[in-house]
Amino acid sequence: QVQLVESGGGLVQTGGSLRLSCAASGRTFSLYAMAWFRQAPGKEREFVSTINWSGDNTYYADSVKGRFTISRDNAKNTVFLQMNSLKPEDTAVYYCAAGGGPTLYSTGYDYWGQGTQVTVSS
Repeated sequence: QVQLVESGGGLVQTGGSLRLSCAASGRTFSLYAMAWFRQAPGKEREFVSTINWSGDNTYYADSVKGRFTISRDNAKNTVFLQMNSLKPEDTAVYYCAAGGGPTLYSTGYDYWGQGTQVTVSS
């Protein structure tokens, strides 16, 4: 069992930056692929980024490629999402997820956090 708690969301102006963190409980954190998804009001949850267990394999949605960076610290049971050059369309609730392998499909993740709100003002 893995419990995930996101933090770091907030209100930022267009072009600004935020760093999201996801702290995981449990000794097996390093065995899981981790991912970030987001859900804007009235829209379906969408894939943002994923990272494999060792951190040497990452993948990004085209909409965030070049602006967002995912990373992890297995010693601290934490995954991060550095978000730069934020745009109003990045406004959403951001969710952290853990699963067996890096995939862009939400069904591939077994554990989810409660989400953290990111709002980008224009």
